[in-house]
Amino acid sequence: MEFNTFDFHPHVAAGVTAARYITPTPIQAQAIPLVMQGHDVVGLAQTGTGKTAAFVLPILHRLMQGGRRHVRALVIAPTRELAEQTHEAIGTLGRRTGLKSVTIYGGVGFNPQADKLKRGAEIVVACPGRLLDHLNRGTVDLSHLDVLVLDEADRMFDLGFLPDIRKIIKHVPAKRQTLLFSATMPDSILHLAQEVTKAPVTVQVNASGPASTVSHLLYPVAPHLKTPLLLELLRHTDTESVLIFTRTKHRAKRLGEQLGKAAYRAASLQGNLSQAQRQAVMNGFRNGTFQILVATDIAARGIDVTQISHVINYDMPDTADAYTHRIGRTGRMAKTGDAFTFMTSEDEEMVRSIERVLRAKVKRCTLNGFDYKKAAPSRDKEFARPPRQPQRRSEPKKAGPFKAHREGPQVWGPR
Repeated sequence: MEFNTFDFHPHVAAGVTAARYITPTPIQAQAIPLVMQGHDVVGLAQTGTGKTAAFVLPILHRLMQGGRRHVRALVIAPTRELAEQTHEAIGTLGRRTGLKSVTIYGGVGFNPQADKLKRGAEIVVACPGRLLDHLNRGTVDLSHLDVLVLDEADRMFDLGFLPDIRKIIKHVPAKRQTLLFSATMPDSILHLAQEVTKAPVTVQVNASGPASTVSHLLYPVAPHLKTPLLLELLRHTDTESVLIFTRTKHRAKRLGEQLGKAAYRAASLQGNLSQAQRQAVMNGFRNGTFQILVATDIAARGIDVTQISHVINYDMPDTADAYTHRIGRTGRMAKTGDAFTFMTSEDEEMVRSIERVLRAKVKRCTLNGFDYKKAAPSRDKEFARPPRQPQRRSEPKKAGPFKAHREGPQVWGPR
């Protein structure tokens, strides 16, 4: 099968040709005809399998017929990075259509978004919180909506967005087409699908675990030796782009700094960055300015870099589903990738959960020549914040006994 068998509108077909799409991925081959026929669809497939084009192309085809300058398609995404990724795909594939897309998410100005909506757009790609702000202020009108897409629904649940989604649903017409895409289908997402779709057709492509194009290795290591082991692995591994996951944004920032000091082209992506800074980091990772990106699970959502050769779990993920999402950043679009996971003595139970998802035991590895017996420092300073230095106030002026007691010298420091 090739893309020309879908019989897209000529202007949409021109975008497919410009993007050099020839053979659809399995999720695209199965989902696109169903969406074009008007069915509600629940699509289950891992990250990197082409889900975005699976709903963008049929939406562009549908919107070529009907009115313009009001919102007819809404895509809800869990993070601003994923929203931007979808917006860019719409711009690329719909370049010849004349259809306009607007992104809506927090961390940037509200009024510029409102101005773009006022000028007219047929597609809105939004994160739930900021979209609710626009709905409450009346700056976006969803009464003409034809298609609703919930993208990465399982991550939206993980991030606590389901209450917001239910509020948004109240603002959209009951008569609509609804598409829900997810990498996994826990009970919470199954219930959501039952709420928002009508007689959906389920399309499932290798949704039970990480992509088969990824190889998995575990590296048992003491917590204080993670950074030295990481540096040794990077020295001995042939890599393209590398994505490293940490549990906290402070650790992501610190590890990014340490890799930079070790002469690696590295950056960190974490919640304290402004949108402009986040976009600069993302662009640098995509164009090769940065070879290594260190990120938390939330910050990394929406990363779309096809040449990521390695995902390294510096910290073990909290759930097996989170492991699936992390690993989905490599081995994309039929390319192969490697997943290295650092494993401490506290991670045994999570490893067993991951192995159940993979349906296989993951190989434990050691690095030749690495000193695994090196003792931990008396105090693990690797990621500790610098201690506050005690400061002594100057001696107060002489005063009566009661006042001297209240204003006498005090030592200020860590409490």
